[in-house]
Amino acid sequence: MPTAISGGSRIRTNIPAENAYNALNASSDGIAVSQLRLSTGKRINAASDDVAGYITSRSLSARNSALKSALNSAGEAKNVTAIAQDALDQINTLMTSIKDATASASSGSLGTDEKVALAKGAYRLAQQIQFITDSTVFGGKQLLQGGFSGDWVTGYYADNRLMKIEIDLTTGNSDFNVGSGNFFDLNATSEATADRNGTTGASSNFAGVKGLSLEDFNKVAEGDLGIFTNDESKAQNVHLTLQSLSTALNNVNKVASYLGGIEVRLGSQETMLNSQMTNYKAAISRIEDADVATEQMSLLKNQFLQQASLVSLTQANQTPSSFLQLLR
Repeated sequence: MPTAISGGSRIRTNIPAENAYNALNASSDGIAVSQLRLSTGKRINAASDDVAGYITSRSLSARNSALKSALNSAGEAKNVTAIAQDALDQINTLMTSIKDATASASSGSLGTDEKVALAKGAYRLAQQIQFITDSTVFGGKQLLQGGFSGDWVTGYYADNRLMKIEIDLTTGNSDFNVGSGNFFDLNATSEATADRNGTTGASSNFAGVKGLSLEDFNKVAEGDLGIFTNDESKAQNVHLTLQSLSTALNNVNKVASYLGGIEVRLGSQETMLNSQMTNYKAAISRIEDADVATEQMSLLKNQFLQQASLVSLTQANQTPSSFLQLLR
């Protein structure tokens, strides 16, 4: 700190002037710092401003940037669940229509033409189910053909290890709670099978129900009503088909529920990430940002000190000249 030394009547060393000059430099430095902080809005503009604060703020900024990436990743995962759920909702609607058509066609009051028309209509709906299954795609990958699985980074441990959320739509996922463990075998028609695999033949496994083939609807004809025949020996086929369709419809809903649970979790994760990012920004602001009111007061104080130092320096520089009068 400066010490008031008059220097007596010496003219070779002007200590008061040096003190005034040092004070002028100090106030000028203070003005420069305040102006820099006010212009940038930051209290820490270099590591030398606050070594510990600089490290902490940069660490928080890096983690906040990583959380932004995790938030984007969670959004992409929600896109997958939304697309798959929408497809499953459409499949649900189509399967309900197939079930209703089956129940209607089993009525004894309907004629042959009506039964054949309902069966063919149900078969077309089955073809549409296969079309939806094959065309549900995200990122160049089929979602509902039993081979899709992906991990999305939605968080980080303290040591920067990744925290992931998995979407498993592969055949046999036990989380579907489907008895057969094979939900996504939806090759419901020989036409769809031939289109994709170059082969023909009906599937015997539809929506996790073994032995259920929607190809049977296409076999219904005027000369052979198939499962809709009035023959007592085959009447049981309709009841089994209705039961199987009910089970298949329930299985579709189970998979949709699995995706819904993941989407709820992703929504919660997005909310948490947004909250964490806000809190990190607040912490960074408290450490790094300048207090405008404080800096403005400091600027005004240093400006007054600068002016006072200039006056004192002028007066101190005039003092030696007064002692020169003694030499005349």
